[in-house]
Amino acid sequence: MTGYGRFEGAVNGRQTVFEIKAVNHRFFELQCRLPRGCGFLEETVKELVSKYVSRGKVDVFVSVEADDSLEADVKLNRSLASGYLRALRELCTEYQLKDDISVSLLSRYPDIFTVTKAPENEEALVEIVKAAGEKAIGDFMAMREREGEKLAADVISHGKRILELVGDIEERSPVTVEEYRSKLLERLKDVLDDTSIDPQRILTEAAIFADKTAVNEETVRLRSHYSQLEALLDKPEPVGRKLDFIVQEMNREANTTGSKVCDAELAHKVVEIKAEIEKIREQIQNIE
Repeated sequence: MTGYGRFEGAVNGRQTVFEIKAVNHRFFELQCRLPRGCGFLEETVKELVSKYVSRGKVDVFVSVEADDSLEADVKLNRSLASGYLRALRELCTEYQLKDDISVSLLSRYPDIFTVTKAPENEEALVEIVKAAGEKAIGDFMAMREREGEKLAADVISHGKRILELVGDIEERSPVTVEEYRSKLLERLKDVLDDTSIDPQRILTEAAIFADKTAVNEETVRLRSHYSQLEALLDKPEPVGRKLDFIVQEMNREANTTGSKVCDAELAHKVVEIKAEIEKIREQIQNIE
């Protein structure tokens, strides 16, 4: 499922940004962009996000304002500074340039200086990221819930259409047996030229046909699978993988039904059922 959430504001006196967005994916995949030197925060972000997301490709961006209270030690690389100074003076002499070498000019070469900052308080940073993350994920989850409601409504609409088609098949299936019996009787009359026809033979043939084309077990299971699917959509926990399995079973029953029916009208109904199942399958790929 897709979603987006962002928090930007002060947390424990430090300006913080926590941004999270997700797109559909079969599995859980997390990518983090963190402040330089804060790789240790990745596990914190992963634990936080995985509490709410179990399926999807998730991107997280975190920015935390530097702690100005930390002291910094700046050291001069004297040998490198001397080398720059010597090269600049040679440049002035060789090309007869004005010697305007100054401290500000040399300071433009950042490798002359080595800056060492006091280490960040990792525990404090973890708490800041957790607090900002909870707020951003709150918006993120609210957006996903709204999308989930729409997806569930769409899945249910396709499911109800399947139930209508199943009902049509259940109603039509016994009629096909009677039609087969009548057609069989007519064919036998034509072949035997209206001579004596054994009624028991007709009944036996019709019974065999009815047994071969009976789909009541499949339609009962289709109804059962849909009931399970509808129940899962009401559960608060992740159900995407369970829905995948149920849809596979629904498709299996539809295929079996299609292999049994010997009537064009029923075959058309089965094709419609499979089309509705495919629409459900496509939608549940977006459901966590």
